[in-house]
Amino acid sequence: MSYQVFARKYRPKTFDDVLGQDHVVRTLKNAIAQKRLAHAYLFVGPRGTGKTTTARILAKAFNCTNGPKADFDPDEDICVEIAEGRSLDVLEIDGASNNGVEQVRELRDSARFAPARGQFKIYYIDEVHMLSSNAFNALLKILEEPPDHVKFIFATTEVQKILPTVLSRCQRFDLRPIPSEIIAAHLLHIAKEESIHLHEAAAWAIAKGADGGMRDAQSMLDQLVAFCGGTITEANVLDIFGFTSRETVAAIIGALLKRDTPTALATVQREAEAGRELSQLLGELIGSVRALLVAKLDSTSGGDGIPAETWAALRTAADNYVPERLLSVIDVFAETEGRMKWASNKRLHLEIGLIKAVQTLGEIRLSDVIKVLAGASEHLNSPVSYAAAPLPTAAAAVPGAAPALQPAEPSEPVAAVPAPVAQTPAPPAAPAKPEVVLSLDELIATAPEEAEPEPAPAPAPSDRPPWQPEAAAAEPPAAKADPMEEFKKDPLIRTALDMFGANLKT
Repeated sequence: MSYQVFARKYRPKTFDDVLGQDHVVRTLKNAIAQKRLAHAYLFVGPRGTGKTTTARILAKAFNCTNGPKADFDPDEDICVEIAEGRSLDVLEIDGASNNGVEQVRELRDSARFAPARGQFKIYYIDEVHMLSSNAFNALLKILEEPPDHVKFIFATTEVQKILPTVLSRCQRFDLRPIPSEIIAAHLLHIAKEESIHLHEAAAWAIAKGADGGMRDAQSMLDQLVAFCGGTITEANVLDIFGFTSRETVAAIIGALLKRDTPTALATVQREAEAGRELSQLLGELIGSVRALLVAKLDSTSGGDGIPAETWAALRTAADNYVPERLLSVIDVFAETEGRMKWASNKRLHLEIGLIKAVQTLGEIRLSDVIKVLAGASEHLNSPVSYAAAPLPTAAAAVPGAAPALQPAEPSEPVAAVPAPVAQTPAPPAAPAKPEVVLSLDELIATAPEEAEPEPAPAPAPSDRPPWQPEAAAAEPPAAKADPMEEFKKDPLIRTALDMFGANLKT
């Protein structure tokens, strides 16, 4: 027998062999057990997640002996024919090369004939989104009301290109990217079956590089066996596929959190000179920062494959930053990823992104200023003393004049709180009240309220008729005071400016 690659040799044969798609498997098995069989199924998902495999297993369940049943025997003749593509009742069609109206008409004509051996005649169309609009329209009628012996199974990676009229006639199943943990465990199982010594770190590196695709991971393992022989280490994986080790990613993140720009740039330069894939490195950085962000919100989360000691050090360094800062770093890296996708000099954009990320962690934002001001009384080294000022004398009580602040003694840095302006001659000055210590909130609460303006006197009655104009023009009104000048003269504002050593800018 000729050699078979791992992706074909270890392809799942039953529902129980499908990995990482429990939601799809459970739904299909329950539907078969309850005899609730639809006439059209649509499998959607990225490459290498099991769309074609699941379709063939479903076809076996439909046409197995005494079927349909979910617990069929994969080694019986009819199931073997379906798995090898030799069954006359299961027709697999490539939508990319058979996308015209003529092919769809031939399919409609052949669907009228009964199955040769099994219970159903099953049409599996892969990459169905490649069909033309006219081909979809020609398929609609038979897709909506097919013969009882016909079942349709579609698979696609770009569901948005399928007509809504086709989607509404199918039961849709979304296959998710397979988690890295499941892929790494399956690769170790394959290596054990093939008598290959695969290091656990190497399996994890392959799983991360496969990006959720089991078929990609199995193909990479095949290539590694051809290159390395019976022993595969993490260094072999990194050298062949240009991946970046978890320790290198952790080193860059650690330099980023310490705001050590030279170290981060030197590491990127070393990786670029070693021929590493910089886009994949940026994706690893985004994943690590995301893991740190989740760890700040959920202490039970893992370290995304980073070794335990290194992960603990990164979490300690990330304690100096609030989650909003880590979100800003992810935003900077996301923008960098968009620019690197089409750029020829990827290293330049990655270095610029790292510099911006370091600056983002160190910049002061308006929210930080507001938090400091909100807790200003807690940040003072010593309490501020405010002494009550004596009442103004009669000579100083001039209507409309702003009250003056009493200067504090040089030995005691105190600020004076003015008393309300008196409208009538005041009695002799009272002795100074004992010194009190007030907080900022108490100072605001004890600030004097503005005096109510006196109502203008009513005009004197006149014998002049209302239609007769006045003999002389009225005196022009006085110019309105500038609101900003009045704001600056407010005693409370002046006291606050003196306390914080600040000034106002217009």
